[in-house]
Amino acid sequence: MADPLVIKICGIKTLDILDTAIAAGADMVGFVHFPRSPRHVSIEEIANLISAARGRVETCVLLVNPDNSCVAEVAALGPDWIQLHGPESPHRVEAIRAEAGIEVIKAVPIGSAEDVAHIAGFTDVADRILVDAKPPKGADRPGGLGETFDWTLLKALDPSIPFMLSGGLTPKTVAEAIKTVRPFGVDVSSGVESAPGVKDKRLIEAFIRNARAAE
Repeated sequence: MADPLVIKICGIKTLDILDTAIAAGADMVGFVHFPRSPRHVSIEEIANLISAARGRVETCVLLVNPDNSCVAEVAALGPDWIQLHGPESPHRVEAIRAEAGIEVIKAVPIGSAEDVAHIAGFTDVADRILVDAKPPKGADRPGGLGETFDWTLLKALDPSIPFMLSGGLTPKTVAEAIKTVRPFGVDVSSGVESAPGVKDKRLIEAFIRNARAAE
């Protein structure tokens, strides 16, 4: 019996949407602390969201190339996970994990076979790997920005490396993604929004329902 699929709803900004994601059956919720993102929330807001989520769902704070003071500030909030979404090296990921004392998800942007080869460098220093679409050239922030990548590239990945899949997933595409790519988890942000940073309750519910049906 395979482990149940892990479903993460990322970029949550309000208690209302947090409650929606939990009621719909999300396993993890993510909060973005990165001012250039339309999903950015302050440390104070994240503190409120984490305390509202505690004991109900796993929480994750997404950071981009954070400095040590930012890591310490976030670690003090007691999330279950820190997700690193910048150009952090394996050495830096290891240092952040040791300093924070919190499990780390490392996002690796995929646009080529060379990018897939980089994943192996993070498997010993991160607790989970998240593969995401590489942002288009000139983008002002990391992440798939609503785009998928060529999933066939992942065929080159060592099958013993488990990963979560992100990048352009929507309620319409998530079932195909799960069946094609076989990730242990899926992560969605813009695919369940009606506008950048504005989550849509019905899309969150449909995404989770369709993902569970595809397990």
